[in-house]
Amino acid sequence: AGAGAQKDRVVTEEEWLQKWETGNIGFHKEHGHPLLQKHLDVLLNGRSGLRIFFPLCGKAVEMKWLLDMGHSVVGVEVSEQALKEFFAEHSLPYCEEPVPGILGAKKLQSTSGNISLYCCSIYDLSSSVVGKFDAVWDRGALVAVNPRDRQRYVSLMITLMEKNSSYLLVTVSYDPNKHKGPPFYVPESEIKSLFG
Repeated sequence: AGAGAQKDRVVTEEEWLQKWETGNIGFHKEHGHPLLQKHLDVLLNGRSGLRIFFPLCGKAVEMKWLLDMGHSVVGVEVSEQALKEFFAEHSLPYCEEPVPGILGAKKLQSTSGNISLYCCSIYDLSSSVVGKFDAVWDRGALVAVNPRDRQRYVSLMITLMEKNSSYLLVTVSYDPNKHKGPPFYVPESEIKSLFG
């Protein structure tokens, strides 16, 4: 069966919110992701002052690292709790505002202005709302979206990327017959066909 074993699996927004509420966030890496440290030069490619996108960002500490290096960061996440915890844990003051054109969405932006975190579904975003990005750190996003939404997710990501964007993707490798996910198993062949 392979990846087909998971193709109909759906994790609802409510289930993700519940994970945050109950602290069931084994996917959160307290000390940041070692693969970002290892491959940071690939992502930055010698460039400074980049706009970097974190899809399904949670409260990733890497957002703070990149801020401290002088980049600006935009993230999106359905859990407002996760976003508020991010600002609290890094003692960053922020303000909240609604997002024009997206019902119920909020933007939490640091008072310094160099980090904006959107609380909404990623599918509500578009380049007209968030602009385009020089780099994307996709750690746990492609592997978290419901398998049936993958094409939609990737199509959106492609519209958010500048011409010479770099996209760093972390996937997980395991036997999809033994785990129902998330994280879901996305084979390399599928990644190639999705991103083209």
